[in-house]
Amino acid sequence: MTSQPLLEVRDLTIEFSTRRGVVKAVQRVDLSLAKGETLGIVGESGSGKSVTSYAVMRILDRAGRIANGAIIYSGIDVGAATESEMQDLRGREMSMIFQNPRAALNPIRKIGRQIEDVLIRHVQATRADAREKAIGALRQVRIANPEERYSAYPFELSGGMCQRVVIALALACQPRLLIADEPTTGLDVTTQKAVMDLIVELTRERGMSTLLITHDLGLAATYCDRVIVMEKGNVVESATAEEIFRAPQHPYTRKLMRATPRPGARLCDLLPEEPAPVDRAAAVNVTSDTSPLLRVENLVKEYPRKSTAPFFARFMKRGKFKHPPPFRAVTGISFDVMRGETLGLVGESGCGKSTTSMMLMRLIDSTAGKIVFDGTDLATIPARDFALNPLRRRIQMVFQDPTDSLNPRYTAARAIADPLLRVGTIERSKVRTRCEELALLVGLPLDLLDRLPHQLSGGQKARVGIARALALEPDLVVLDEPTAALDVSVQAIVLNLLQDLKERLGISYLFVSHDLHVVRLLCDRVIVMRSGVIVEQGPTAKVLEAPEAEYTRELIAAIPHPPFAA
Repeated sequence: MTSQPLLEVRDLTIEFSTRRGVVKAVQRVDLSLAKGETLGIVGESGSGKSVTSYAVMRILDRAGRIANGAIIYSGIDVGAATESEMQDLRGREMSMIFQNPRAALNPIRKIGRQIEDVLIRHVQATRADAREKAIGALRQVRIANPEERYSAYPFELSGGMCQRVVIALALACQPRLLIADEPTTGLDVTTQKAVMDLIVELTRERGMSTLLITHDLGLAATYCDRVIVMEKGNVVESATAEEIFRAPQHPYTRKLMRATPRPGARLCDLLPEEPAPVDRAAAVNVTSDTSPLLRVENLVKEYPRKSTAPFFARFMKRGKFKHPPPFRAVTGISFDVMRGETLGLVGESGCGKSTTSMMLMRLIDSTAGKIVFDGTDLATIPARDFALNPLRRRIQMVFQDPTDSLNPRYTAARAIADPLLRVGTIERSKVRTRCEELALLVGLPLDLLDRLPHQLSGGQKARVGIARALALEPDLVVLDEPTAALDVSVQAIVLNLLQDLKERLGISYLFVSHDLHVVRLLCDRVIVMRSGVIVEQGPTAKVLEAPEAEYTRELIAAIPHPPFAA
C-alpha cells in the first residue's frame, strides 16, 4: 500500500433540512482508504454510514448538504468537481452497490440491457460485444443460467437474484473504488461468501479499494482490514478489525457484538439486558393434538419457459416446433409443521424457499401435490374462494421487506387494522382498541400508530408487519426473512418477540431464512432445500451440528465466524 490514500474524508459534517429544523446526520467524520484496502463501516440504521458514502459519490438527497469538510478522491476534490466530471467518475472510477436492489434497477428494462448501458456508457464494450460481456458479468456473480437471465426483467427475479444483478452492475467497469452498501443483505451464506471472496479477489488483483458498509459484524470481521464504528453520526471507534473484535473499547461496539447471533448463544443472550420473563399464567395451553397442523405432500411448482427468439415463437404457435420444457422451481417436496413448532426453511437464493411459502399462502397456485392444513387440502380450493375461506384467516405471513409490504398511504394503525376491516369479525368501534392491543403485544409504542411507513424505522415497520399478521389470531405464521434487513440489536429484539409470542399464543411458525445462526436460535426443526428439492431435514441441533448432506456442510462452512471477544 502507498502512503497516498485513494480516498480521504476530512472533518465531514452533513446536514439535512427538515420541517423541524436542521439535522446533523454526520458530524466531523475523518477516514482514509488506501489503495487495495477494505475498510468497514458498521453501526445501526441512522448512524450515518450510508449518508457518508452518498457524500463520497455526491448523490446526497436535495435536502442534504455538506456543511463542512472535504472529500478527496485520487487527488480530486469531489465537492469542487463539476457534475459532468462526477458523471464520468461514477461507474468508471467509483461504483456503488446500493442497499435496495429493486430500487436500484429499472423495472421496465431487461437486466442484460441495463448492464450493457453501463459498459457502453463508460467505453468498456462496443455494441457488438456488449451482450457477451453483460452475460459474463452475470456469470461472475454466480447467477444461474446467465444467458436466460439476461432477458429477464427485475420483477421476474427473486430478491437475492436482484442483489447479484446490482453487484454485477457495480463491478462491470472494474472501478478503482467500490462502495458496497449492505451488499449481501438478501443473499444466502454460500453466495454471500462467493460474492465477498470475489470482491476481495478483485481488490487484490486490480488494486481496487472497497468501502464496506454493513450491520453484519461477522462480515466486517472476516473481510475488512480496518473497521470504523459509527453511532448517531459520530465515529466512536476506529482500529484494525482484529483489535476491534478482540478488544472493543467503546460500550456501543460491545453492545453490537452482544446482539450478534453466534454459536452457543441463547436468544436472551442477544439482548443488552435480561428480557422481561414470559407471563406463564397468560400463556395458552398448547393442545395435546399430535397431528400436524400443516402437511405438505409431493408439492410441485412449474413455470412455462418463454422463447427468447420471436422467429421461433411464431413457428411454435403453428405447432412446427415443441415448446421448451417448463422450469421446475419446486420438485415433489414433503414436510410437516407441528402445532406450536417453529420449522426453519433454509437454502440458497433460488432454491424454492419463497416459492414454497407463496404456495402455502395460496398467493400462487401449485402445479401438483397437497397442502393439508388442519385436515383440509388447500390446493383443491380455487384461489378466489380461498380468499374468503375461514381457513385463510388462520394462516398469515410476515413479508421479507417491511417497507415494500406496507401501503405508503396507510398509517401504522390502518395497516394493522386492514385484516380486521377486510374480514369484518370485529365492530368498527372496537378496531382502534384492538390495534392498540396488538401494538403493545409486539412492543410498538402507541404514539407511533398514527405515523406513515416513511416515518418509522426498519425495526418499527417490522413490528407493524408482525402485528398485522397476528390481528386475526392465526394458528400458522409464515415468516419470509423477517429480520434480513434489520440491525443486529433490532433483530435480537424481534427474535425474542417472536419466541415470546409463540410461547404465549401457541403459534406455529414456518421461518424462511438464509441466516443459519438465527435458525439455530429460533427453530425446533429445519429443512434444507437446494434446486427445488429437500436435501436434508430434522431437528435443528442435529442438522446444523452433525449434517449428513454435503450441501448442508457447505452452507455451514460458509458462515462467517468472527473472533468476538468473550
